[in-house]
Amino acid sequence: MDASEAPTDNPYVTDPDTEFEAVESLTETAAREQAALLREAIRYHDHRYYVRADPVIGDRTYDALFARLEALESAFDLEVETSPTQRVGGVPVDELATVDHVAPMRSLDQSGEADDVREFDRRVREGLGREEVTYLCEPKFDGLSVEVVYEDGVYQRAATRGDGQQGDDVTEQVRTIPSVPQRLRGDCPDTLAVRGEVYMPREAFQEHNRERVERGEDPFANPRNAAAGTLRQLDPSVVAERPLAVFFFGVLDASVDFEAHSELYDRFPDWGLRVADQAEVVDDIEAALDYRDDLLARREELDYEIDGTVITLNDRAACERLGSTARAPRWAFAYKFPARSERTTVRDIVVQVGRTGRLTPVALLDPVEVGGVTVSRASLHNPDEIARLGVSVGDEVAIERAGDVIPDVTEVVDGGEGHYEFPAACPACESEIERDGPLAFCPAGLGCPAQREQAIEYYASREAMDIEGLGEAGVTQLVDAGLVEDLADLYELTVTDLAALEGWGETSAENLVTELEATRQPPLADFLTALGIPEVGSATARELATAFGTFEAVRTADETELEAVPDVGPTVATAIRDFFLAEENAAVIDRLLEYVDPQPATATGGDELAGSTFVFTGSLDGFTRSEAQELVERHGGSATSSVSGNTDFLVVGDDPGQRKRDDADEHDVEPLSESAFVAELERRGVDIE
Repeated sequence: MDASEAPTDNPYVTDPDTEFEAVESLTETAAREQAALLREAIRYHDHRYYVRADPVIGDRTYDALFARLEALESAFDLEVETSPTQRVGGVPVDELATVDHVAPMRSLDQSGEADDVREFDRRVREGLGREEVTYLCEPKFDGLSVEVVYEDGVYQRAATRGDGQQGDDVTEQVRTIPSVPQRLRGDCPDTLAVRGEVYMPREAFQEHNRERVERGEDPFANPRNAAAGTLRQLDPSVVAERPLAVFFFGVLDASVDFEAHSELYDRFPDWGLRVADQAEVVDDIEAALDYRDDLLARREELDYEIDGTVITLNDRAACERLGSTARAPRWAFAYKFPARSERTTVRDIVVQVGRTGRLTPVALLDPVEVGGVTVSRASLHNPDEIARLGVSVGDEVAIERAGDVIPDVTEVVDGGEGHYEFPAACPACESEIERDGPLAFCPAGLGCPAQREQAIEYYASREAMDIEGLGEAGVTQLVDAGLVEDLADLYELTVTDLAALEGWGETSAENLVTELEATRQPPLADFLTALGIPEVGSATARELATAFGTFEAVRTADETELEAVPDVGPTVATAIRDFFLAEENAAVIDRLLEYVDPQPATATGGDELAGSTFVFTGSLDGFTRSEAQELVERHGGSATSSVSGNTDFLVVGDDPGQRKRDDADEHDVEPLSESAFVAELERRGVDIE
């Protein structure tokens, strides 16, 4: 698509001016006109970004256009189903309904053997009674197949493949995927049902997994599981927050004709449907085999997972003549890649102790190359998974690696009877372990050396005390040198102690001691965060600090008092109470308090916001959400994590959560854009510099 195909007379297409006049100054007619132009422009920019991979404006400009459209739709009640703003997700459902496909979504015959592919070709040529045929070769995506239906160019519904005849209705979930157009472009068919593959890009998958681990959640095993698990979420707003994408590759039904399968690669992008750029038409089956081998060699260069190639007879009329079996078409075949799987021997099984006490078994392996990476360890996840696999030391096992995460043991290929017996006691402190479903935990808390070392790392981390110069390697070095056993020992470190360590100099030693001194009187919320209390992150720590005021009040609160704090339910309250009641934790905290004096949570910037409660959703440009919350609290206001009848303002940033917005509507809470939030602070005399 070139610039001449852009919407004409639309000021938001080329070098748009994002200095908008105040929404309040617009008439409803002017707002409707501007919103219509913004929707048209945003759809165009989505097409350039997601389909053509050739954007004409920057991300910040796009975000400004999108935010303006949201503001207009909210202020004048202009929301329409096909608006780009509706991708934030719909109302959660109790279960996924089952729907009939407009045409069968059959699976493919497949093999990883070249001779089987040649046999497929022989059957095709014999069935058509001719020797020369052409094939369309495409990547075989390793995601989740979906049917997407458009009527008069407007998105109607989407369903998973299911059993090929029926699938789960995921209309609202798929609606949130940016590369799925809500309205087709150009001279599109009146009716169009297409087949696509939903997937999670590799880089986005790694980033999403990193965020999950940081939140204490289990990472997804691979991008396919991530995509499949996400699409089946009952709450579309959860899907909207995850980085899914889609490629379209097939026509299930259409009110126009396609003479060749390859035509869709020309026509789909014109309608706004995204296709992969790896497809190729070849003249014979040997060229198709070469295509597969070439794509296998380039597999790791792609930002999406594929597990083979699909070879399709290009002539659609000839496909009709060949027909299909009950399960698969006779005119297409999947030539699979060899699995990223190798065999090796388990030499040992060790149990790692996490910061929160969770015990994770890890298999130590004879090094083996899997997917171009040498693997010497693999996760066994939990005691139940060990029992399911029946794995033990000395067994020969199959290893698979997907998405560059830690590899998994998928099966025991050759082993004896029984399986590795999970220890009854923590390997670090010998405390009797506790079970929570399939998971195992050490209950010793800060009394466990392994948890203690990780607690020190977390205490010094950026999200906690932010002690610059004290990362994981530094903590390990201090522990190994016998200088630090628990948190309090950090404050007994001297420049002389540190400078004597390998790799340390006088300057770096002085810098760390200075950093530690700066944390002796931390804000109460920061101190609570830094303790690493299970189920308590920075947001909950701020709410606890606001509710109780002093550390001693938090420490001695009972579960009923804790549950009165916003967002602290029975599970979190029990975790907090158990943490402070544990003798080992109490001893470490008592000693730490000899060096650290957490400051009571009082408003230090004035009382300009006294009596006002703010909730934040989405990301802000001018400051982080944490900084915004601290600013509110510093000036006498309250910053909570959920909307209730006591909330006065919902500050809406980029990519906001739908649930908080719905709650704000229910409780008649005023939404504020970031600029409106800043204006409100300035109006009430808060200096934000």
